Amino acid sequence: MEADAGRGYLRGLVRQPSRADARRNYAALLAAAGEVFGRDGPDASLDEIARRAGVGNATLYRHFPTRRDLLVAACVEEVETLCRLAEELGGGGDRPGRALSAWLRGYLEHVSRNRGLGAAMMTGTAEDSTVIAACQRAVERAGAALLEPARRAGEVRSDLALADLLLLANAVASAAEAGDPAEPGQVDRLLDLVLHGIVRGQA
Repeated sequence: MEADAGRGYLRGLVRQPSRADARRNYAALLAAAGEVFGRDGPDASLDEIARRAGVGNATLYRHFPTRRDLLVAACVEEVETLCRLAEELGGGGDRPGRALSAWLRGYLEHVSRNRGLGAAMMTGTAEDSTVIAACQRAVERAGAALLEPARRAGEVRSDLALADLLLLANAVASAAEAGDPAEPGQVDRLLDLVLHGIVRGQA
């Protein structure tokens, strides 16, 4: 499938270790990198990432010799997580509108959590631009795989385009980021307003 081919390209950008203990360290480093890069941007401390992962600097550099290697792997992992969520939700089949809504919430969390990580890859180089474009295509294909069944079932507006849906989700994330951080539930309220205008029977 075309979507699998796109994700295959992303998977080819990273090389996961084969040993179980090395895979655990690798996964811990990716989780820490997503959090620290997402918060502090491209100049985040690699020492802090290693500390949060519970490993030494030598282990970090053994898996990721350069900062860019770690950035790319963290981006790919985040996109893979979002694509796996789409696959899991698409397996239900009986309520495609609800599946689309659930994935959109996951997408919104992804955008909110990874602004700094995405900015870290915006270097302007052809190599990094290719990675960003591949990540975007993988996400778009994952979303389209949920939107089309919802549209065929009449559970969303027939004129709804995925590009518009993702643009609205990004706008919600931006509005929430600019709002009062002390106000609880703002992201959920804004997304609910969007979904009530898109998904029929949205609870």
